[in-house]
Amino acid sequence: MSQGVLAIAEQSDGVFRKVTYEALSEGKRIADSLGCDLTALVLGTSENISKELAKYGADKILVAETRALYEYTTDAYTNVVADIVSKEKPVVIISGASTQGRDLSARLAARLNAPLAMDCIALRVENDNLIATRSMYGGKILADVALDGKPQIAAIRPNSMNITESAGAGSIEKLDVDVGKTELQFIEKKLDTGRVELTEADVVVSGGRGMGGSDFSVIEELADLLDGAVGASRAAVDEGWRSASDQVGQTGKVVSPNLYIACGISGAIQHFAGMSSSGIIVAINKDPEAPVFSKADYGIVGDLFELVPLITEEIKKLK
Repeated sequence: MSQGVLAIAEQSDGVFRKVTYEALSEGKRIADSLGCDLTALVLGTSENISKELAKYGADKILVAETRALYEYTTDAYTNVVADIVSKEKPVVIISGASTQGRDLSARLAARLNAPLAMDCIALRVENDNLIATRSMYGGKILADVALDGKPQIAAIRPNSMNITESAGAGSIEKLDVDVGKTELQFIEKKLDTGRVELTEADVVVSGGRGMGGSDFSVIEELADLLDGAVGASRAAVDEGWRSASDQVGQTGKVVSPNLYIACGISGAIQHFAGMSSSGIIVAINKDPEAPVFSKADYGIVGDLFELVPLITEEIKKLK
């Protein structure tokens, strides 16, 4: 009998991120395959909001509520999670492959000398071992990776797993934790409020070199109308038109929205690596020979500054 699956919840200012529910839903499915329980681990927040995790299959919810964990720092979180893992002894650990999740899972794998599959888009169990499917070589192939050793750690790509409600026992256990020796200190946090987080957005509208400057208002309006996020190609970021946090691509963020609209983006393979798993890809470009059209489900040849406002107006009429 397996010793259990541990799903690491991620929250910001007392609100769980979408990838937390994806990790729990996938954790429940894996736990059922292994014939074991699912445990959710919540760091730095109250047990009151943690109760909702039971709706997504958590049989047990571990809550480490201490001020030292209110904001994420690598060493404090790694110390605490590694200590909890040594006590709980899960065979599988699942987290989101967000910026925080990538950092934590890599540190945790090194600390525990455990196998790690990063940016997974599918998980399954074969002979009581975890098999992870992940994109490789800039999205050119999908590889099945067998993890050897325990615990087996998987960081799942946001927006790649279904969220499924499945009632769990949801018993809450408050932990008395010691963050141990830490070198990092939290100073301040600045949030771009009012916008959907890029990696968790169901709709992403991105601009490239074809934007011609830092005025992205035409695609920002479309993104807001669709309750989506604004992205950018590396060319736009290199020009200083958008911040690096908006960059989509091999050297930026990987997104998996239901709808991806590429405006003025030529379609280099490095950009495609960051959005190839999108549900539907729409390309708008003046150049009919732009490589992006070979990857798009729908393509429109024309000036984005004429076409995007027309699309925006039509959506407003529908709404």
